[in-house]
Amino acid sequence: MDADILAQLVKDRAAKRPVVLATRLTDGFGKLVYPTEKQEENWLIKASYEVLASDRAAIVAGPDGDWFLNPFNPPLRLIIVGAVHIAQPLARMAALAGYDVTVIDPRTAFASENRFPDIDLRHDWPDEAMAALAPDTRTAVVTLTHDPKLDDPALQAALKSPAFYIGALGSQKTHAARVARLKEAAFEDVDIARIHGPVGLAIGAKSPTEIAISIMAEITGSLRQ
Repeated sequence: MDADILAQLVKDRAAKRPVVLATRLTDGFGKLVYPTEKQEENWLIKASYEVLASDRAAIVAGPDGDWFLNPFNPPLRLIIVGAVHIAQPLARMAALAGYDVTVIDPRTAFASENRFPDIDLRHDWPDEAMAALAPDTRTAVVTLTHDPKLDDPALQAALKSPAFYIGALGSQKTHAARVARLKEAAFEDVDIARIHGPVGLAIGAKSPTEIAISIMAEITGSLRQ
């Protein structure tokens, strides 16, 4: 690999910027491709979108020969709203799965370093924290507080984002009330349907750790399916 390309790739990785290393197989010529909306008509950039979305390398045919496209995506992110008991094992599991985890809770007694070591903690109100975090297509958002004052602003921000997964803890009755509030806030049924509520796969989970497993499994299914 060209030294300049390698140096730039290291910078892109540090900046968490998605990039594709494209190598022409006929002669080994390589370049970094940064997909942007303005260059969507370029065949190589279109192909780069696809490999970044799938998170898998691929060989594609171009007008000048075959190219090997190797995606370098930024880390997946999980934003947890509510530093409750379920959040503790969920944060650990997600970190082990390679996610950058952020826990949002203005209640500092809950969102403490003792309870969440080595986790990014945000003590802003959820709407402010979500605006700063700017969820993207590699972000999952889970609300766990049962408190509409905290969960609803986070869900509204998530629904306005391209987050690949949105989940909300609560019973079917709780979720029905949540849906009604979102409709009052002018969200359409198609938007509200993005929310996995009650959150997690139906595996009969009871304990906080079991519930965290069900949530992490559902997030993984949404990502990979």
